[in-house]
Amino acid sequence: MARYRVKDLRRRVYQVLERGPVGDYLSAWVTRLLVALIIVNLIAVALESVPAVEAKYGHLFTLIEYVSLVVFTVEYGLRLWSAVEHGPHQHLQSSHARLKYALSPAGIIDLIAVLPFWFAMLVPGELRVVLVFRVVRFLKFARYSPAMRSLLDVLYRERRALFGSFSILLGTSLVAATLMYLAERHVQPDKLGTIPDAIWWAIVTLSTIGYGDVVPVTVLGKFIAIISVFLGMIMIALPVGIVATAFADQIHRREFIVTWGMVARVPLFTELDAEEISDVTDLLQAQVAQAGDVIAKAGEPAHSMYFIAQGEVEIVIKGKDEVLRVGSGQFFGEVAVLRRARRTGTATAVMRTNLLVLDAQDLHALMRRNPRIAVRIKDVATKRVGREIMSRKGDIVTEEFGDLSPQSRRRGD
Repeated sequence: MARYRVKDLRRRVYQVLERGPVGDYLSAWVTRLLVALIIVNLIAVALESVPAVEAKYGHLFTLIEYVSLVVFTVEYGLRLWSAVEHGPHQHLQSSHARLKYALSPAGIIDLIAVLPFWFAMLVPGELRVVLVFRVVRFLKFARYSPAMRSLLDVLYRERRALFGSFSILLGTSLVAATLMYLAERHVQPDKLGTIPDAIWWAIVTLSTIGYGDVVPVTVLGKFIAIISVFLGMIMIALPVGIVATAFADQIHRREFIVTWGMVARVPLFTELDAEEISDVTDLLQAQVAQAGDVIAKAGEPAHSMYFIAQGEVEIVIKGKDEVLRVGSGQFFGEVAVLRRARRTGTATAVMRTNLLVLDAQDLHALMRRNPRIAVRIKDVATKRVGREIMSRKGDIVTEEFGDLSPQSRRRGD
């Protein structure tokens, strides 16, 4: 019994640290606190380098460091302990799974975030310069920022193309440096008298930085410099274009997967295949609601259903003392896409909420274009809501929220 309790606790710790399921408020708050602590550390590192600020708030900086050290050490220990619950590692022995985490890029960053500071406490004051390693904690953002994770994934996926681009850049630099050495070695022996000296000029020129500390003076040298500048613009454009294109594709792919997953979860669309669900996602339109904005009002004609990409919505059912909360990845107003009705509930944004809206007219147009989709959707609707619910006058019904967790449902005042 105790063994199962430890396993359940370990699984819960893993969920909290690695962002649990939608609606896990403890995981969300732990993530926010860790991100806030990282930001405070980076600000403290910058301000501590100012002598006047350090002299006045030195004790505060020391307190921040001790608190951060304890928190990040506990975090690292818990991540190491709960690494066994990581999906791809669950088939491994506990020690092997923890070693996998410790040697992973994320594990190494977590270790560097704490180890140098424990070491700094044991060495003379002169060596406390190691505390500059606090800036490494910035890399911990990669765990909490989808954009940073996407960029790192892009750099890894395009590593061969990027390596090829930099190889071309270095080769071009060597050729340009050799030509400039031949053209300027007698005129400027102190600056371009050797090929290694000329390589500095070539790299600075081809990278389009152009410090101006070394410039050609001969006609041939200036001609070589002009050609090098034009080549440099092409060379720099290669890796930039590769990264920009791959990053845009990655973001689009991630957004598509998230959107596709939300649509696939709707019982109304469960029996559609991947291509048909993709057709539905193409009809979605983005909408942003600020905290307090009314998204749908009771009594109004229903014409759309809503997917919550990010944020939270509160729905008050008319004539009932029941309040429903729906969060990221969930949906409401599903019956509205099947028939004209009036809203039976008022939906209000609790916070800034990003919505994806599916208009009933768009879906019906798709059903007219593709009879197979129409048949599938009508079959699922008949099985799911039945004739009794389909004959009701409202579009927001309790049955639409069967997938909500107990925390998302509460009684009204």
